[in-house]
Amino acid sequence: MIVIDPRSPVPPFEQLRVQLLAQVQSGELAPGARLPTVRRLADDLGIAPNTVARTYRELEASGIIETRGRNGSFVAPQGDATHQAAQRAAAAFAEQMRALRVGADEAIAMIQAALSAPAPNAPGSTPTPTKA
Repeated sequence: MIVIDPRSPVPPFEQLRVQLLAQVQSGELAPGARLPTVRRLADDLGIAPNTVARTYRELEASGIIETRGRNGSFVAPQGDATHQAAQRAAAAFAEQMRALRVGADEAIAMIQAALSAPAPNAPGSTPTPTKA
């Protein structure tokens, strides 16, 4: 939960930036998570929309979030290229599970089973038959 203290000597945009960054770093806001619109977050927090817009611009410049035009702002994948690709795959999987109306526990069980299965053509797995 984000709280802006109007009596703090820290400007509201910085309070918001620090709190959003902490939520990303803690995993509370996962890569691919959609952020509230500027207007909605400003209304929720009782601050000016320009304050939220400035915060989003600074987080985007830092690579913490990405804006996808009219689709909104999202938490950007973090880390090296491999981790970023994995985070994008996880976000796509979660989106697909929601679209299929599969619950989180069932989706997690499915991914655990898939990760436990031997990789195709890995040592100890049955090779895929090919036609000659």
